[in-house]
Amino acid sequence: MNILTLNTHSWLEEQPLEKLQQLANQIIKADYEVIALQEVNQRMDSLPAISTHNFHPTEKQQPIHEDNFAHLLVQRLKEQGHDYHWSWAYNHIGYSTYHEGVALLSKQPITPEIVLVSDATDPNDYRTRVILIGQTKLAEQAITAVCCHYSWWLETGGFKHEWQKTERALQHHTTPLLLMGDFNNPASLAQTGYDLVLNSPLQLQDSFLAAAEKSGEHTVEKAIDGWGANQEKLRIDYIFTSKELSISCYQIVFDGKSTPLISDHFGVSAIIQQIQNARQR
Repeated sequence: MNILTLNTHSWLEEQPLEKLQQLANQIIKADYEVIALQEVNQRMDSLPAISTHNFHPTEKQQPIHEDNFAHLLVQRLKEQGHDYHWSWAYNHIGYSTYHEGVALLSKQPITPEIVLVSDATDPNDYRTRVILIGQTKLAEQAITAVCCHYSWWLETGGFKHEWQKTERALQHHTTPLLLMGDFNNPASLAQTGYDLVLNSPLQLQDSFLAAAEKSGEHTVEKAIDGWGANQEKLRIDYIFTSKELSISCYQIVFDGKSTPLISDHFGVSAIIQQIQNARQR
């Protein structure tokens, strides 16, 4: 059971439609069961979509526009004979141009929920952040998939507060968890957000550490938006799972090697070999 997360940086890359198709091609090739996408944009001034295939709205859903990146991706996949269910949650205005959000895609239906995790609530403030929680299935096993795009580590507010709200939102979920996305907290820095996640009462594991086989590690290798002074290789995009999920393989994708470079982040994929007996949280 193959899963994927990618910060798409959508519509901000050169030749974006070509990269949209390259993403669709890899999804078809790898046959991902569940996909989490961040920076899923639509222009603020574009028209609402007339229809949306297999879309599962949240309560108080922000309207989907015809150029919504996930909407077009699902259309491309459908045209090539691959059906995905999907949901999209609005975070904030990006680059003064876009409604920026996060999306979940699954081969099986999704029951979605949005949880505001930031202290900021104004969409004009880039610090406004939500997580998108989706009840869906991997094969026949019910799971809770979460698409995340968190803030950086700050002395006040930021990731720490967002993570605490995430824990509260998920603490009563009894199905295995998949938390996937751009955490903006490097694994290489001690005593920051990464440690909060690994030491969480949610009892999560890092798929990179848990995987029997690994191909690649880092998801950022240069200065990018939000990391303008970066000159290091960083691992800030993650797939964290409940420990009852057995991870056989961790792979970096969309790094310009075996798969094309389509964003300012690389993607992370993992293969879940089996789901052991889930325990109550």
